[in-house]
Amino acid sequence: MPSLLDLLYGGLLTAWIPRAVFESCVKGKSRGGWSQKIRGTVPTRQGTRRCVWLHGVSVGEILALRTLVGSIRKRFPEWDVVISSTTTTGMGVAQKSFPELNHIYFPFDFTWSVKRALSRIRPDVIVLAEQELWPQFIGEADRRGIPVALINGRMSPRSFRRYRRFRWLTRKILRRLALIAVQNEDYAERFAELGASDSQLLVTGSVKYDAVETDRKNKRTETLRKCLNIQSDETVFIAGSTQAPEEQFCIDTYLKLRSRFSGLRVVIVPRHPERFEEVASMVQRKKLPLLRRSEMISRNQLSPPEEAGVTQPPVILIDTLGELASVWGLADIAFVGGSLSGRGGQNMIEPAAYGAAVMFGPDTWNFRETVESLTNRNAIRVVKDKQALQETVAYFLDNPQEVVRYGKTAQEFVTSQQGGTTRTVDGLIPFFEEESNRRHSPHFRTTRNTGSLASR
Repeated sequence: MPSLLDLLYGGLLTAWIPRAVFESCVKGKSRGGWSQKIRGTVPTRQGTRRCVWLHGVSVGEILALRTLVGSIRKRFPEWDVVISSTTTTGMGVAQKSFPELNHIYFPFDFTWSVKRALSRIRPDVIVLAEQELWPQFIGEADRRGIPVALINGRMSPRSFRRYRRFRWLTRKILRRLALIAVQNEDYAERFAELGASDSQLLVTGSVKYDAVETDRKNKRTETLRKCLNIQSDETVFIAGSTQAPEEQFCIDTYLKLRSRFSGLRVVIVPRHPERFEEVASMVQRKKLPLLRRSEMISRNQLSPPEEAGVTQPPVILIDTLGELASVWGLADIAFVGGSLSGRGGQNMIEPAAYGAAVMFGPDTWNFRETVESLTNRNAIRVVKDKQALQETVAYFLDNPQEVVRYGKTAQEFVTSQQGGTTRTVDGLIPFFEEESNRRHSPHFRTTRNTGSLASR
């Protein structure tokens, strides 16, 4: 019999379908895995080995899981690992990042889809990344005696206010989690106020700092540098994870500055695949030469094609999935998107880790703590609009020593924050050990949270 939540979800899904159809038909936005999501018909896991199910909602969370997956597989090689994502782009990155593992779409929080997916995967441990608090999924796992851990947890002020309105339900959900491993003390305080107990909480730091590359000469970045024909004496300005109108801002910045700085190269990496064609058309309308990464891959080109009569370097459009982490290693100057479009910003840790001079707009509430830390160290520049973006890029081009200073300061901050993966795995170990797997029950709670709040 459907629950009240099933009826609520059904109403929301029905209301959302027209928008999804519009985005698919008009904008080309791909949404896959409908049967797995709505009915829970994920592929049945074969064999009888113990299993951990790790879930990241989209690209950022999947990429953050890389070091955690590697550490778990190293410590517990006899376990099966299943990776799930909610979005099509997240699934694509999961398949590329973990080609040897099982990949599924995470079921919507309907009673039937949750039960069917859990029965088919048969996990012994479930690990959810960041803020995936689905009441029926967590409740059904709890009833089956499967410990569920929330890792790399975060709770922004906006989310906190929303969850606090339904504190009675939030507390019930949180108390069913075996472990709540959060990124910092502020998040721990908010989870505690919403109902989490001291024994559940563990402050680990963010695993995203461990998942980033700091060496610009890594193989993937060096291969991209060669393929895109970027020379050592050129200054590379990369705009990554962009959303409208940020691509236009960056193209206009390049047009304004290219005559003064002949060695300037620009690379654009849109956040959403359905906008690749739109951005390509935007570049072409400006009469600029364009190099698309997808076309190079489809033609198996190892270097850009030479075009007769074209003397200026092309604008580079990275219209592929899963390459931004390596592309950032090419950046001298980096603009992180989603921050001039009211979307809360995207991950600025990756370009900072490479030592790029990082900029972003004022809308960065998704990464408030990271932004505050970088700002306090004078390691980033905040640009409030298109004009400020142009002025800041010009400033960096006129002052290359400032590019080096900003980049070094940002990189030092990132490396100082690493270690979250080790602390997270240490917190998860009780659920993997033989004794803990025999003992787990709907009321089992770990007592090994040595990093929990000392003040309580």
